[in-house]
Amino acid sequence: MLDTSLSSESGFEQVKACLQNPFAKFVLWGVLSALLYHLVAGIRHLLMDAGLGESLEGGRLGAKILIVIAVVLIVLLGVWIW
Repeated sequence: MLDTSLSSESGFEQVKACLQNPFAKFVLWGVLSALLYHLVAGIRHLLMDAGLGESLEGGRLGAKILIVIAVVLIVLLGVWIW
């Protein structure tokens, strides 16, 4: 889709028309949600590598914070797509 949208103006219009379909928006939201969750979890792991949240209690708290942040960002992503 990226290659098609960048190839020409008509390609961009084709991709734009395709993304008007609710199913295409749902698939795009699903893929981007997975990538967003992976990004947030990666940041959590970087913080753990720096020594933050390595204990059992810290790991549990970090997991809860990860879920809350990911859910908020995924909902905002859905608002942005639709």
